[in-house]
Amino acid sequence: MVDRPDTCILQHKVFSLFADPLFRRAETDDAPVMVVQMGEREVAMPLRSLAREFSLDEQSPDGQMLALIAEALDFVGALRPGDRLPSEILTGAASWEPSPEHVRIAAARLQLQLLEWLRAGRHTGEAPLALTAEELARGEVSAAARQAIQDALALAAQALGLPDSDAVLHKVEDLASELAFIEALRDRLLRRVEAMVLKLERLALVRLGDATQAETLNRVRQFAHVALKQFRQRFEEQDAQIGEVMSALRHIEGHRDFIRGNRDWLYRTQRAWDPILATWDTAEPVPDEAMRVLLSRTYHFLAPRYMPTTEWVSTLRPEKQPSVRGMVW
Repeated sequence: MVDRPDTCILQHKVFSLFADPLFRRAETDDAPVMVVQMGEREVAMPLRSLAREFSLDEQSPDGQMLALIAEALDFVGALRPGDRLPSEILTGAASWEPSPEHVRIAAARLQLQLLEWLRAGRHTGEAPLALTAEELARGEVSAAARQAIQDALALAAQALGLPDSDAVLHKVEDLASELAFIEALRDRLLRRVEAMVLKLERLALVRLGDATQAETLNRVRQFAHVALKQFRQRFEEQDAQIGEVMSALRHIEGHRDFIRGNRDWLYRTQRAWDPILATWDTAEPVPDEAMRVLLSRTYHFLAPRYMPTTEWVSTLRPEKQPSVRGMVW
C-alpha cells in the first residue's frame, strides 16, 4: 500500500456507534477482533466478519485499515482508534528495544566471525581461539585474542576498501544494532523453550499414575520438540548468513531485510508463546495437580500449531467422512 496512514483511523459510521472500541486478538483462536461493550456484556466481533457484514472492500480505506490493524496486532497487544500503528508496519524498525548486553553480544559475534575469516585466510591450520561471544562482550579477552581482533579489523579494512579499523567497527556496530534483536529473542524464546523441553524430559522420567496425563505428556513432548527444531533452524539460518561476515559488512542494507524478517517472525512467535513460557519458567517438573493443569494448557496451545496436518484433521473429522484438506497453521 502506498502512503500508509500512521494512526488507526476508521471512517465507516459503524465504528462510531460504539464507545471506545478496542482491537485485539481473541483469546480462543487468536483472530483479530473488535471488542465493544454492549450493556454489561463485552462482545468481540472478528474483523473479517465486520468487513463482510458492512461490505468494506479490501481496497477501500477502511478495508485497508482493518488489514493494517490485523498486522499491527502481531506487534502490540491492543489498538484503539487514534492510536499510532507500530513502527514494524510503518518503517520496518522495531517497536521494542534489545538490552545493551544483547547489542554487545551481537557485536562480539561479528568480531568472532572476522577472527574466523582471518584464520581461514591465512591457511595455517591453526585452531580457533577458545573465546565465546559472551566472554568477548564482557571484555574477558586475552592479550593474544585482542591482538588477533585488531589484526582482523585492519585486514578487513583493506578488503572492504575502508580507511582504517575504526571504519570497520562502525560497520560492525551498524549491523550489530540489527542483530541485537535476534540475540534478545534467542534468550526470550529459544532458550526458554529449550528449558521447557528439558523439564518435560525430566518429567518423563517420573512414573505417572494417571494414563491420561502420561499420554498428554507424551504428546506435549512431541509437539515441543517439533517447535524447538523449527526455532533452532531459524536461528541457525540467521547465524549462517552472518557467517559470511565480509559479505554482510559489504552489503548491510541487503542483509538488513533478512534480519528484520526473522526478527519479526520470532517476535510474533515469542509474543504468542510468552503466556505459556511464563508459567514453565517457574514450574517444577513434578507430577502434581499444577503440572496436570499446565500440561493440559500446553497441549491445547501446541496441538493446533504443531500437530501433523493429517493427524489434526482426523481428530476433527468423524470416521467414514469424505477426505478434507488439512488445516494450515
